[in-house]
Amino acid sequence: MKKLSLLFIGLLSMSSIYAQDLTDALRYSQDNIQGTARYRALSGAFGALGGDMSAVSLNPAGSAVFSRSHASISGSNVDIENTSNYFGSSGITNESNFDLNQAGAVFVFTSNNNNSPWRKFTLGVAYERTNNHEYNWFAAGTNTTNDPDFSNSIASYFYDFADGKRLDEISSLPDESLADAYQDIGSIYGFAHQQAFLGFESFILEPDDINDDANTLYFSNIASGNFEHDYTYAATGYNGKVSFNLAAQYEDNLYLGLNLNSHFIDYQRSSLLFEDNINAGSTVNFVEFENTLSTTGNGFSFQLGGIMKLSDEFRVGVTYDSPTWYTIEESTSQYLGTDGANGFIEIYPQVLNVYPQYRMQTPGKLTGSLAYIFGKQGLISFDYSRKDYGSTKFKPESDAYYQDLNANINDMFTQASTYKLGGEYKHQQFSFRGGYRFEESPYTDGVTIGDLNGYSLGLGYNFGNTKIDVTYDQFERSYSNELYHLDFGNAPQAMLDRINSNITVSLSFNI
Repeated sequence: MKKLSLLFIGLLSMSSIYAQDLTDALRYSQDNIQGTARYRALSGAFGALGGDMSAVSLNPAGSAVFSRSHASISGSNVDIENTSNYFGSSGITNESNFDLNQAGAVFVFTSNNNNSPWRKFTLGVAYERTNNHEYNWFAAGTNTTNDPDFSNSIASYFYDFADGKRLDEISSLPDESLADAYQDIGSIYGFAHQQAFLGFESFILEPDDINDDANTLYFSNIASGNFEHDYTYAATGYNGKVSFNLAAQYEDNLYLGLNLNSHFIDYQRSSLLFEDNINAGSTVNFVEFENTLSTTGNGFSFQLGGIMKLSDEFRVGVTYDSPTWYTIEESTSQYLGTDGANGFIEIYPQVLNVYPQYRMQTPGKLTGSLAYIFGKQGLISFDYSRKDYGSTKFKPESDAYYQDLNANINDMFTQASTYKLGGEYKHQQFSFRGGYRFEESPYTDGVTIGDLNGYSLGLGYNFGNTKIDVTYDQFERSYSNELYHLDFGNAPQAMLDRINSNITVSLSFNI
């Protein structure tokens, strides 16, 4: 491979070095019910209520409902059960962890001017986790097909990347180590050429003419048939935000607020696939393929909200969430091992691929809320929100790769509605709460990620200036997960049912 002579071309082609895909777009665009125990007990139906630190994160006007300065802190124990189904074989994983997921305070300043219609102003700051990326599962089973295009084998993954690429762009130089070649190919040509290189150097792929540097046609040394797959996926991390809140009460019935939000991303993922076959004609019978991804990012958004008391009992609320504008950095590493007629081949570059910083804009959201207050006895509340996931954008949009990716996002994602219903009943110092939420799939097919159903139950005790709240909430959702991504055809998929159960405890108090 004439890497030195092609260096100038490589520098001009740096825009082709990408690893982003649709899952990135969705992962950082979705929020989940986090926050205080009271907020979670009503399944997040708090847009017209206020008077809770997580309600302030939902509708910034909610801080003006406080009559006194207020603070709260919350921790949750998260239990996640994933049940996979892969060609009739099932696997179950279960994990549990405890995290601090909310903390914040609001300071209330009452107006001393009796002639002013502005009754009070509030300033607040709050931290909240907006999504939990803990997501561990495995799938194992026998993938059976007679597809001559070997799309049920990992060979199809490498073939998709190699097809049409010159042999001298995806192979090592004489006396060059595989690790050095992997690194050089990545820096000059990018991610796609690296994957083709792995497929060729591991003997998974064979060129039609191995003596022709200009060869662009390949075939697989793994014959079609039955494949034993064992796949493990492990992810950790979370999305979080810090909100700076400003709100005010106008006369007796109107509350207005603004949040300025600083967002951050911390996400790590690893996947490991073992593939075995004894198919006639295969010269490669075993493949081990490992990938890791590390993502960090930060972003900004704002929220505008209002709450109006139409009467002593009836309230309405509206909130606009702007898009979040993220700046994201990613790095990956890979390992590939094969065994067969050519012996055991190991490609372990120990190279960290650091990709160019990129920008992403998540979709905005509009929320409408209704609440009915039964005096001091209780309340019922309803929230409806809508988000167009198809409007997610990678930037700069002038880049050809991002244009194609954004077009795929627009085709595969759709508008999704979320419905939240919550209620609370008070008896002496006790509060009994419950809620339900339903969230539509963000995918047009409704299958890649299914609809979400969740419910919640909570209990609170009021000591006077201090309150303790405890909530149990659970939601279920189904996923269709590819074991690897294919540009053409259908990759093997494992169906996954996920049950997320949480116990949240909050301590809140007047300052």
